Amino acid sequence: MNNGKVPTHIAIIMDGNGRWAEQRGFPRLSGHQAGADSIRECIEVCGKIGVQYLTLYAFSSENWKRPSVEVKGLMDLLERFLRESIEEMIHQEVRLYAIGHLQDLPATCRHLLEKARERTASNRGITLVLALSYSSRMEIVDAARRIVQAVQDGQVDMDQIDDQLFGNYLYTQGIPDPDLLIRTSGEIRLSNFLLWQSSYTLWTSMVAAAVAMGNSDG
Repeated sequence: MNNGKVPTHIAIIMDGNGRWAEQRGFPRLSGHQAGADSIRECIEVCGKIGVQYLTLYAFSSENWKRPSVEVKGLMDLLERFLRESIEEMIHQEVRLYAIGHLQDLPATCRHLLEKARERTASNRGITLVLALSYSSRMEIVDAARRIVQAVQDGQVDMDQIDDQLFGNYLYTQGIPDPDLLIRTSGEIRLSNFLLWQSSYTLWTSMVAAAVAMGNSDG
């Protein structure tokens, strides 16, 4: 980056694609397609400048409430991305990981996702984290439930519970908190994304991030 320090972990809230398309008289899905097409370039650029983790808020739990045609279109885009990008991810040493209620995804998407995770598990480049059917509030609730169960099972003592232990029960266990958070629409709101992990995260605009990344190699 401009100050010579590259973020270890960048998180991106992918939104505004449907509105972008509607404002130009195009179907909402064409905007989602444009957003999906930009993912490959984003992964490549982040990998080249030394980012170790890239988390994409691709589909929230609230997105299931959208019209069924739009939801199906988004799932089709996910399926297409997983089919078409796997060889490229292997070549670029990208390791794929996913967080969220993955059991809610269509069977084909779950199968392709698991296959891609298995095939990229040994890669040593950037880790791409896809947040799918994801809700940060539910992540925190799930963590609390797991801790309660661990206490009941005698695996954890009550006086051991602190913020570090709690973090170990989140979906993102083992992944550092994001250093930089970008929302593609330019809005400044978390929308139920990485609420716990983003306590000290820096926000920036997509334009500023693009300029910084473009200048990162001098």
